[in-house]
Amino acid sequence: MDRATLAAYDKDAAAFAQDWHDQPAPRDLQEIVAQFFIKGGSTADIGCGSGREVAWLNAHGFPAEGFDASEGLLAEARARYPALRFAHAELPALSGLASGSFDNVLCETVIMHLDRALIAPSVRRMLELVKPGGVLYLSWRVTAGDDARDAHGRLYAAFDAALVRTELAAAELLLDAEVVSASSGKVIHRLIARRRD
Repeated sequence: MDRATLAAYDKDAAAFAQDWHDQPAPRDLQEIVAQFFIKGGSTADIGCGSGREVAWLNAHGFPAEGFDASEGLLAEARARYPALRFAHAELPALSGLASGSFDNVLCETVIMHLDRALIAPSVRRMLELVKPGGVLYLSWRVTAGDDARDAHGRLYAAFDAALVRTELAAAELLLDAEVVSASSGKVIHRLIARRRD
């Protein structure tokens, strides 16, 4: 992950966590997951932040664990959901996670925080985590024009969706849409791919 972005999340983890938990529930995301993910299947949330989606997944029949690069956000997740599993892992390597070990992989608005050169290898690695026949959900906040940073210093990389689609060419695309997020109000791009057997 971009170092300045990671530093921002670590520095203000409690404030970011409170902001996310105060937002309206992401009903659109939840409906998509319920429609496409394998019920009862082992699930990884890559870039889980403070654990909100991991908690929802576990409560709705998708046994999930969360992974994040920010120790600050992981501490928030563990404090909020002490019964759930959270571990440190950083894109693109995701060290310690075995290929083909999850039925479902969720990565909600994370890859835009990566240097553009790391986006393709990160997408490839996440698809590798999915079992044959399993499902990968990817989304990112769309940034038009040039890369940008917000007031916290977080990177929002500007890139074409074709960069991601190319890495998913061997998979079956189930959804490819640009929408306004129900919870954040930001324009995001969503892709859902099924790994071929």
